[in-house]
Amino acid sequence: MKSFNYVITDEVGIHARPAGILVKEAKKYASKVTVSMGGKSADATKLMSLMSMGVKQGDEVTVSVEGDDEETAAAQMEKFFQDNL
Repeated sequence: MKSFNYVITDEVGIHARPAGILVKEAKKYASKVTVSMGGKSADATKLMSLMSMGVKQGDEVTVSVEGDDEETAAAQMEKFFQDNL
């Protein structure tokens, strides 16, 4: 399993638009991608789960990637977060 921490810089956090883009990105990989924060976690392919976490700007999330392509998926997800969130 690979994981990384990321502090959300998007001024509105993980709301509908970026959550939708995140779901599309996470679905590209065979590995399971999970976003966790403050005791809550969500499957990154589930839009409503991500949005219900209430992630705001300045919050630190942990992204975990586990599966056959975890090396590639973790690197690409980290780049995605830096570019979009």
